[in-house]
Amino acid sequence: MGPRARRLIDETLRFLAVGGAATLVAFVLFNFLVHGVYVTEKPWLHTHPTLAYVVANTVGMAISYRGTRNWAFKNRQTAHADGGRSAYVLINVVTMALPIGCLWISRNLLDQDSAFADNIAANVVGLGLGMMARFYLFRQVIFSQKNYAPATLAGTNALPLPGNCVVARGNPRRVLGVTDETSTDPEVDPRMP
Repeated sequence: MGPRARRLIDETLRFLAVGGAATLVAFVLFNFLVHGVYVTEKPWLHTHPTLAYVVANTVGMAISYRGTRNWAFKNRQTAHADGGRSAYVLINVVTMALPIGCLWISRNLLDQDSAFADNIAANVVGLGLGMMARFYLFRQVIFSQKNYAPATLAGTNALPLPGNCVVARGNPRRVLGVTDETSTDPEVDPRMP
């Protein structure tokens, strides 16, 4: 398996983990607002499942932004001046139409209003479609700048070396205890250019 395929698999698994955590929060909040989840007999938004879904997933969106930005796509940069926040919100709002549409079809066309039907429509079918769309759009629109190049120290021309140490170019790292036959100076690290 090549490095591109490994990066894609790594990003996909991280994206799914972040999405799973955000979905869990949104799932619990949605079910509390619409069905009470054994906490209340009169749920606050039982007759407004679409509003409950938007509220729950707005909370989930805030959670997923941090995880997506800092972990799932940690090796990608954004070209957006605001760090991709506005594009992230726009993509989430647009793709939220997929699960909302599935929920609306379940409630209004199929006349299903049970907790099971709501969750299958919104949190299984709709969310699955939405996650696929978001993953593609996040990679292509927000985090499109690949940053797989070695990191440097701010303000220097530094090269990364194994062992998490960085040495500025022009100042070769000396290997202590190793000397050249013709010199009394320590040997220059051969990994340096």
